Formats: sequence, C-alpha cells, structure tokens
Amino acid sequence: MIAVAALLPVVSVTPAQALPDGLALTPPMGFNNWNTTGCAVDEQIIRDTADIFVDKGLKAAGYQYVNVDDCWAEPQRDADGRMQANKARFPGGIKALADYVHAKGLKFGIYTSAGTLTCAKTQPGALDHEDVDAQTFADWGVDYLKYDNCNNQGRPALERYTKMRDALQKTGRPIVYSLCEWGENKPWTWGADVGHLWRTTGDIKDNWAKMLQILKANAPLAPYAGPGHWNDPDMLEVGNGGMTTEEYRSHFSLWAMMAAPLLIGADLRKVSPSNFDVLRNAEVIALDQDRRGVQARVVSNQDGHWVFAKPLSNGDVAVALFNETTSSATIGTTAAATGLPQAVGYAARDLWAHQDLQTAGRLSAVVPPHATVVYRVRAGGSWWRDAPLVSTGLEVASPVPGVPGEITPAGKPFEVTVSATDEARVPVFDPRVTLTAPAGWRVEQVARPRKVVLGTGETAAGRWRVTPPAGTEGTTAVLHGGVTYRALGFGPVTWSGEQQLTVPAAPPTASAWASDLRWAAEKNGYGPVERDMSNGGIPAGDGKPLTINGVVYPKGLGAHAPSEVVFYLGGRCTAFTADVGVDDEREATNKQGSATFEVYADGVRATATGVRTWQDPALPLAADLSGAQYLRLVITDGGDGNSYDRSDWAAAHLTCA
Repeated sequence: MIAVAALLPVVSVTPAQALPDGLALTPPMGFNNWNTTGCAVDEQIIRDTADIFVDKGLKAAGYQYVNVDDCWAEPQRDADGRMQANKARFPGGIKALADYVHAKGLKFGIYTSAGTLTCAKTQPGALDHEDVDAQTFADWGVDYLKYDNCNNQGRPALERYTKMRDALQKTGRPIVYSLCEWGENKPWTWGADVGHLWRTTGDIKDNWAKMLQILKANAPLAPYAGPGHWNDPDMLEVGNGGMTTEEYRSHFSLWAMMAAPLLIGADLRKVSPSNFDVLRNAEVIALDQDRRGVQARVVSNQDGHWVFAKPLSNGDVAVALFNETTSSATIGTTAAATGLPQAVGYAARDLWAHQDLQTAGRLSAVVPPHATVVYRVRAGGSWWRDAPLVSTGLEVASPVPGVPGEITPAGKPFEVTVSATDEARVPVFDPRVTLTAPAGWRVEQVARPRKVVLGTGETAAGRWRVTPPAGTEGTTAVLHGGVTYRALGFGPVTWSGEQQLTVPAAPPTASAWASDLRWAAEKNGYGPVERDMSNGGIPAGDGKPLTINGVVYPKGLGAHAPSEVVFYLGGRCTAFTADVGVDDEREATNKQGSATFEVYADGVRATATGVRTWQDPALPLAADLSGAQYLRLVITDGGDGNSYDRSDWAAAHLTCA
C-alpha cells in the first residue's frame, strides 16, 4: 500500500524525454482482467471483451488494448525455453487469441514479471529470459506488455526493466511497455528512458479509501508525465461494484485529469448501463487523450476540497472540482488561477451534465459528497450564447471543526443552507430555494433570499434550523433541497439535490469499551475499522487478535492509516484511555509500519503521540473528554507512506456517566 500525501509539494524537474518509437503518445486505453478475475482468467473472457468493445461502443470511444494479466501460462517452459499457454484455460493458444482481438481492429496485451516467478507464482517470470520471452510475445502478435515486479531476487529495478526494454526493441515489433514497479524505486525519475508508462503506486482496490490514497500519491507527480511517458495509478475499478456510480464518476474524472492510462478492470459482461455510461463519456475521455499530454496540476486542496487544472492542446483548460468529504461543499476557483488568459467572459462546458455555460471568470459548484464536477473552459468565444453558470446546492454546517456536518444528533438543532450563486455575466431572475426534511423533523426557516435579481457573484440563500426528533437515534435520513431561477432566453431552470444524514446512536450512559459502542462515522485507509481485531484486508471481519509488540489485547479498535473514527458523546464522558501502537499483523519478513495517534475532544486535540513504529511497544494514552460532544480518534501514516500501517487503539475505553 502507498502513502497518502498530506501535502502536495511543487515538484521541479526537467521534463523527461520519451522513447523515440512514437508509441503511447496518448495514455493507453483498454482492458485488463486482473481486478475482476484474478487467476480465474480464460480465453473466453478475452474474446467476449473484444466483442463488447465493438458492440457497446468502447472501441469507438478510444479503448483498444485487450490485455491478459497473470496466470495465463503453464508452470513450465517448453523444451526450447519458451512460455506456453495454459492448456486448460487457453486451449487455442495465445497467438490465436491475439489474432481474434486483431480481427476486431483492437490490440492485444500480455503480462509477465521481472522476476523468477510472476506475482501469483503460477508461471515463470522473465528474469534472465528476456530475449526469448520478448521474441515469443512478438511472434504471437503482442502489442502491450505489463511487466510486474514480483520475485525479483533483489536485483536492481533499473537493470531488470532495461533488459526487457532492450529485448523488446530487438524484436522489431512495436510493443507498449508498462513498468509495473509499484513506485518502489521512483520510476517516474527514470522510467521515460525505459518504458511508456510506470506504476506509481501499489495495487488499486475497489473501494473509496484506496482510490483516494492512490490519487494522493499520483497527483504530485504531474511534471513527470507527457506524450509517450505516463504516470500510471493503476487500473479503473468502474463497474466492479465496490463504489457508487457517483464515486466511479469521480474515479474516472480524476484518472482522465491525471492523463492516466484508462484500463477497464471490470468484467464488461456484468457492468451496469450507468457504469457503461461512465466509461463511454467521450468528453471526459477527450481530456485524458488530449495530444498535449499534460497531467493536471493541483490548484488547491483544502479540507478535502480539491481543484485540478489541465491545459489542453487547443488552449482550453479542464477544471475538476472534487469533494473527497461526506458533506456537500462549495468548491471554486478562478479562470486566472487555472492559467486561462483574461477575458470578458468564458465558455464552460460541464462534461457530466453535457451543458454549455457562461461565466465571468469564477468556476464553482456546490459539489455533492464524493462527487466531481468537470468543466472544459475557454476564454472568449461565443460565451454570451450559453446559459449562466449558477452554483446551486445544499450544505449542512459542521457541528465542530473536524466532525462531518452530516452527523446530526437527535434533539440537537443544526443549520442548513440552500443557495444559488450567479457566476455569469448575465443576471439571474426570481431565485427561489426550498428545503424538505423527513416527516416529524422540526424545520424553521431563519433566512430567506432577499434579491429578486442576482448580478455577477451575487447569491440567493435560504437558511433553516433543523432538529431531528427523539426516537431517530441510530438511523439515517435525507434532506432535499431545491432551487429555481430564470435567465434571459433560459428557464425556468430547476435544480434539486440531497444530503444524507446520520443520526448517531444515543450517547453512552455508562463507562464502556469503545469497540462496544456504535460510532457516528468511520473512514479507514484499507478496508473497515475492526472491532476487537486487527485490520486485516478489504473485507470486514478478516483481522487477527489485536497484538502490539507481542502483547495481545482482547478489546479495542483495529485500524489502518490514514484512519478516523468519530463517537457522539453528548457531554456524558470524562475520559478516554487506550494503549496505542502498530499492530504485529504483517508478513514475517516485512519490517515496516509507522503511525501517529491523535485524540480530539470536539475540535481540540486532547492528546497525541509522536511517530510509533512496528518495533515500539504499546504506548498508554489518556485524554480528558469533560463536556465534549464528540470524540475523534485519528491515525496518520507517520510520514513515510502507509505500507503495513495497521494500527490499534488497544483496550480503548471511555469513562462515562
């Protein structure tokens, strides 16, 4: 696993020069089976995928590589030392399969590792067999090679990957060369002379936390990418089912903004129509495939509210407004901040709404939780013909700093705003806002829009005080907001949106182990936070006994950096105690893992540790919670990446009355 970068430094580098072979001048687009099948791959899924590329419009959208990952080969080479296709699952052989893919007007890719065995250990790797394997692949008609990093015998990465580069070049066949080195040796600093793309991170998983981790690791590397040499944050998970469609839109948008390879990792025979629509969004794909080949830079990132800007070959700039948090938020920037020239007006195309808008220079939106709004912006042009860009949305105020606004305890009023802001040159007329809460909730409007006409930069907002009733503890609910307005030549325009709320369980009435209480919110770097066991992997409940430096604990919370758990206390607790440290769960040879632990009472840090490593014994912590409404337990990665950062709140206990 790879670190989540808390800060995104500006990287100063000399632009790399791509290999002089004219390959991968835009990021490769296609399919790889690993994320959906693992080793259970056969020639049928590859043939079916090629058919679907054509039949479902993916080929027309730009996808061309159909790639086979690990486990395609027999465990032994033939008498001539050549790789052999697995006879049970690839009875027709690899050349026949490549021919089938080529007959569809597509390209074929294959996999091996720069080691003695591949990562699944089912077939030989190519270490010291580079020439024969490269020639075999060329003879079969391979167009793309993913070259993994397992079982490498400790040999230098640059040496191993360069040998395969040279072997591929000797064949005379144009083969896109993907360095799957996991970012261990900073391949972005040397990869452009060796391959066409290089993995910057460990493997992606089909969950929000892992996608976010990889985004944060890859985003700072923008200066290293360009035509023929790309940062690769791993495959797309769109359609695999572990995220919502909104989250998949964000995943797809951010990969396109980062000029990442777009390799579908889902079984296309099972993908829903809505996720096919994500994969076929031609306007977002065009950002990824822009021939200028610039990876988006981070314009700003504050409290999980991101702005990315990507200059395009025709002078446009793509702007992505990304909300990594669980509460709707206004996110915005200016045309000047994104690198656009000064102009009277700008045309902004919303690439998910497929709508042309005009702005005076402010680019903003109220972005729903885990969503991304993407604009393609042009200075000048016929902007006056377009509908005004009006930023509309529903926002819930946070109860205390650091606590998500969507946590709304029963009996406690909270504030909601529904607003519309005119960002255009033209006025907006008769703005109206509405809010609907669940039946039985108390709703009091405390402010109404006062303007009948909104000029540039002006806002119409309604504010409400909302109170969940007693009896709703431990439930979820949804608020619905609405906005209507008119503009000359457009309208009436109607917007509706929603925010999901969590009414936390009633606060504790007696002292208790933290693992026996219901938390109000949780996020974790790898899989879920676990109760009374370590954090294992992605599935829930797969951990081991909580163990810190050989000491086993029967009670506590098992987490993985970066992590955060929020409990609603309602002022009833006075103290929190725990023994904290990095859990012993790791492979025996892996001497890795570091983390810091922080305890917050409402918005105030009550206690914290320095960096704790896998070698350290458990450290006792105690925090005063007197009067606090919320307890927040935070783990960070210790500053060196979050590999094996399974971290425990062992014997975590609250003193309450």
